[in-house]
Amino acid sequence: MKANIISPVHIELTELKERMNINEAEPGIYKAMGASDKQVQAFALDRILKEFIRIRVSQLNGCGYCVDQHTGDALKLGVPTRKLFAISAWWETPFFTEEEKITLKLAEEVTHISDGGVSDETFENALRILGKEKLAQVIFTAVTINSWNRIAISMHMVADKIE
Repeated sequence: MKANIISPVHIELTELKERMNINEAEPGIYKAMGASDKQVQAFALDRILKEFIRIRVSQLNGCGYCVDQHTGDALKLGVPTRKLFAISAWWETPFFTEEEKITLKLAEEVTHISDGGVSDETFENALRILGKEKLAQVIFTAVTINSWNRIAISMHMVADKIE
């Protein structure tokens, strides 16, 4: 598997600033996204697995705000930092279970849907390992964080500074 590296065309040397608060402009957006988040929270997927999806998808999309938020959430759930650091190269480490590996692969293919969609091989492996219900839940979790990433990146949402 090749590494997906985000390379910005133009790097701002000025301080990052949020463009606008999209929730203030149109509260219905956060209401809709909140409903999606509520559904994801209701899923039987392990909480750590949900965070792995959110982190990996956010890495692929280059969403610093969401990477910061969800790595913090994963740390609070007790994920070892060594494993957390390895998410960007999960296929090159012995740290991940079969379920975590297929989940991350599926989330990556959903995120890069324009590159040929979810492959038959990934879908069949996910179905075998996860079953229908969890497979569907992984897809929707990936779709939801992809949507959040697009909002955060479009608005230039900025994570809190490290003091």
